[in-house]
Amino acid sequence: MPALINPSILSADFANLERDLAAIATADFAHVDVMDNHFVPNLTLG
Repeated sequence: MPALINPSILSADFANLERDLAAIATADFAHVDVMDNHFVPNLTLG
């Protein structure tokens, strides 16, 4: 089975999210981190 490409949108420029998502349009998936501040601390964007 070939390796799947799964870039994270956490490294995207959120002011230009549409542009950055278009840049990864050929990826197999887009990884989205869900941080609810209950099970994991919400420190990444803080």
